[in-house]
Amino acid sequence: MRYKLFGRSGLRVSELALGTMTFGEEWGWGSSKEDSKNVFDAFTNAGGNFIDTANRYTEGTSEKYVGEFIAHDREHFVLATKYTLFMRRDDPNFSGNNRKNMVQSVEASLKRLNTDYIDLYWLHAWDFTTPLDEILRGLDDLVRSGKILYIGISDTPAWIVSRANTIAELRGWTQFAGLQIEYSLIERTPERELLPMARELDIAVTPWGALGSGVLTGKFNKKSGTEGSRVEMAGGPDERKLNIAQKVIEVADEIGCSPSQVALAWVKRQNGVIIPILGARTKKQIEDNLGALDVQLSSEQTKKLNEVSRIDLGFPHDFLNHEMIIDVIYGGSHSLIDNHRRK
Repeated sequence: MRYKLFGRSGLRVSELALGTMTFGEEWGWGSSKEDSKNVFDAFTNAGGNFIDTANRYTEGTSEKYVGEFIAHDREHFVLATKYTLFMRRDDPNFSGNNRKNMVQSVEASLKRLNTDYIDLYWLHAWDFTTPLDEILRGLDDLVRSGKILYIGISDTPAWIVSRANTIAELRGWTQFAGLQIEYSLIERTPERELLPMARELDIAVTPWGALGSGVLTGKFNKKSGTEGSRVEMAGGPDERKLNIAQKVIEVADEIGCSPSQVALAWVKRQNGVIIPILGARTKKQIEDNLGALDVQLSSEQTKKLNEVSRIDLGFPHDFLNHEMIIDVIYGGSHSLIDNHRRK
């Protein structure tokens, strides 16, 4: 395991993060405390120090388990949790991004985690209700109080994140150091706005769903008869997703690794500070995911995966990349300019 600087901060985090939404059985599909501890131990024994949870995960059980698991060496771990999602149904101030919910959420999380501070505090999802300055000043006050050290934002449009960090910079408030988004070979739409923004503002990205809800493990692709043919399961993924998964399987066969490891390795090698979140219910699953650390994709293999999963970037990106538009913008000089900022 290697470590990365968390965006524009000096915080050092492992190159993979452990997601703990599976810690606890309240939602009907998670892990027992024993299995959760086995997953945690496998991750930390591999050198992982970055643990991601949330107040809503398994009705608070995830935070309780994580708090117990890190208690023996609290300062070693980079502990991340979140607020926004409801913790009391039908009570409007027990959800959302507002300052009241923020403060009562962080206090409740500190108790469940049995710690005095949280290393990274995420806004979990944008509520399209709370003013930005209320959120930013509230989070900055929590940083100044020592209850949280860094802040991140999850599941939010790029224009809001960029505006937030601009306001924070101008007012001397704490800026968002991390961005959590869904991103995988199956879901590449963040390449339109979110990922370019993160690279420009030096924000670390922690993608969730890197295995495409299990599709990229290859479990929906079944060979029958002719090599490479597939049977789509009832209610399963569409043809595009199956085609992407099939290419992942083929690359995995070439390398001699699992499809999951290929899918994670592809996400990991994208431009910028990309730290995939691993989600596992068993020790076997987390050990397989950790195998992605040893997978090196060739340029040809990466090209195959890029082509099968390619998306249209849409306007204005496709427009501005059109050969005719480039010519009228640069007057024939585009190829003569070495632009180190263009990646």
